[in-house]
Amino acid sequence: MPLSENVHYSTISELAPAVKSGEISPVELTEVMLARIHALNPKLRAYEVITDELAMEQARRAEAEISAGKYRGELHGIPIAVKDLCFTRDIVTKGGSAVFADNVPQFDATVVSKLADAGAVLLGKVVMTEGAMGGYNPALAFPENPWRESHWPGSSSSGSGSATSAGLAFATLGSDTGGSIRHPAAVCGTVGLKPTWGRVSRYGVMDLAPSLDHVGPLTRSARDAGLVLQAISGHDVNDPTSLMSDVPDMVSGASGDVRGVRIGYDERYTTEDMEPSFARAVINGVEVLAKLGSEIVPVKMPERLRQYMTAWPVICGAEAAAAHAATYPSRAEEYGPWFREWLRRGSNYSAVEYARAHELRLLCNGELRNTMHGIDLMACPATAKAAYRVTPEEMYGPIPADRDPWASRFTVPHDYAGLPTITLPAGLTDDGLPASLQLVGHHLSEPLLVQAGCAFEGATNHHNLHPPL
Repeated sequence: MPLSENVHYSTISELAPAVKSGEISPVELTEVMLARIHALNPKLRAYEVITDELAMEQARRAEAEISAGKYRGELHGIPIAVKDLCFTRDIVTKGGSAVFADNVPQFDATVVSKLADAGAVLLGKVVMTEGAMGGYNPALAFPENPWRESHWPGSSSSGSGSATSAGLAFATLGSDTGGSIRHPAAVCGTVGLKPTWGRVSRYGVMDLAPSLDHVGPLTRSARDAGLVLQAISGHDVNDPTSLMSDVPDMVSGASGDVRGVRIGYDERYTTEDMEPSFARAVINGVEVLAKLGSEIVPVKMPERLRQYMTAWPVICGAEAAAAHAATYPSRAEEYGPWFREWLRRGSNYSAVEYARAHELRLLCNGELRNTMHGIDLMACPATAKAAYRVTPEEMYGPIPADRDPWASRFTVPHDYAGLPTITLPAGLTDDGLPASLQLVGHHLSEPLLVQAGCAFEGATNHHNLHPPL
């Protein structure tokens, strides 16, 4: 079957039946995607490494297996990409840093192996901020937001958001320590699914702050996010922090509804210190869910949330310094100014400061449990404002003097607690840039998040909006 002109914007769920039946060739699909990447990547800079040969080899293998009746599932023959902190055997993994320019792993991260086992085709490694924090290494490029040139693409999974939004992959993997799946998804107009902490193995994924790090997918539909999460989830003997819990069918409720689902909503949390049209998108999203039959329940976020947010830089900075102890400070000058300063600060925190920060984290988790008690999901923003204009100087650092942890108040609490979340496209702002809605669930409630996301998409058309490329 001839591929449509806009096949690059198809969802996995749309493509999979045609791939399975032989109507769509994984080889032709991969060729189309690689051609699009090579055409647009010089402008968007979403990919750090493009794995042409490997992708074509995997596509040919997938096509042969499917033709022989050995269909592995809905990711079989589907071209995807992973964040460049996921180890890939014999392929450089830089983690956004010149320090690791020669790092060529001899094994795949568990998530990469699981995607290969599902039959997915690896198009390449997508760009990220240095060390998965806020700024980029000056030796490397930073990606554009495909919706508008010189605008923030989110961080740290910036290439993941850019590539998924621009139709340069049907799904990407990102990581989230303080919002790094949700921010790119929100400002690039994609779905982002941050799983429960431990749901997905972190073996072979470069650490930022291990007690906060999560790995999850960015896609163009909620069901697609569930499919990818299904493939990468599960206990891993190589990662003792991975959960022993069975992996449920993540998309079992994808055709269902949200009638009777109790959704908590704190209006003040949504609107205070928020860009008005961004807040309005969340308000409208809650109204859509109510019309679909959800029960909207007033809740209150922790009163001391601003104080709790001050713990995140201490925890993340100290754990990052520990993660980079082999290369910082011994190779400090090879780091960019942004992340080098982050590591310097992290190295200087005392054990007492870390212990106090940890206590604040636990208090926040306890209050958040109270907020979530008696509800199934909570609705809130994923970030405080839409994509904004940025300059290379801002992207490369140093850390802004006025950097305020409060800006990540919609994401960090759920990293503290390891709660799963889904970020959904929720239309455009008054300035024509993507807006978003975030739903937060209880531990291991990803199937309900996917179900709610699918119901929301069924009542709106926001997920079908694409950047003007």
